[in-house]
Amino acid sequence: MNALIGKKALVCGASEGIGLACAKALAEAGAQVTLLARRKSVLNDAKAQLATGAQQSHATIVADVLQLEAVHAAIQNGGFDILINNSAGPPGGALHEADPARLLQVFQQHVMANQQLLQAVLPNMQSKRWGRVINIISTSVKEPIPMLGVSNTVRGAVAAWSKTLASELGKDGITVNNVLPGYTRTQRLGQIIQSRVEASGQTVQQVESAMLASVPAARFADAEEIAHAVAFLCHPQSGYINGINLPVDGGRTKSL
Repeated sequence: MNALIGKKALVCGASEGIGLACAKALAEAGAQVTLLARRKSVLNDAKAQLATGAQQSHATIVADVLQLEAVHAAIQNGGFDILINNSAGPPGGALHEADPARLLQVFQQHVMANQQLLQAVLPNMQSKRWGRVINIISTSVKEPIPMLGVSNTVRGAVAAWSKTLASELGKDGITVNNVLPGYTRTQRLGQIIQSRVEASGQTVQQVESAMLASVPAARFADAEEIAHAVAFLCHPQSGYINGINLPVDGGRTKSL
């Protein structure tokens, strides 16, 4: 219950969806949580939803992860022990039709922003010889998802970035892992369903039924279920789990 008392966590994209669910789960485990997102008013509402104990004081940072230097400056002295990298995915579409400038922008939003965030929090983690870095990415790193070409490409880059860091930082007591959400009831899922409705001419119910046909659990996940996996990987007891891609997808991913 209180495994993370005394730990400070930075959660990106924390104003809603999986990011907010992660912030809640870490707060419930005792961590002091800083929520990072672009909209101040929404962040304040999100912070008010976090559990607060005697040793907890939560905070917010209003920032756009595309402003790399500003984000680095805002968090470099925060004393963070836990970093949750979480950022919205790009619009769908075929990869061969994607504008190269769009690919570059999404690469910056995910890979370059993650790198800046990591370098800002790393000195504190290394000095304590303890740290947790968790990236919320996608099951597409195991099985590319049709019509999410840019996302498939950049999420794969994040997975390779993470695996490399796991090898480099393990000796410092820092683990780096990826959580791969399946179909989860968030704004992002709503966008994907709507795009498939528009492309196919089917109803929302027909699109949802087709998606769920590939999920052995036969339902969409709640954001809290993804957050529980994230919180588990942050616990001290999870220190020997490093460099993994953990699908939380109801059994949809077919690869081992």
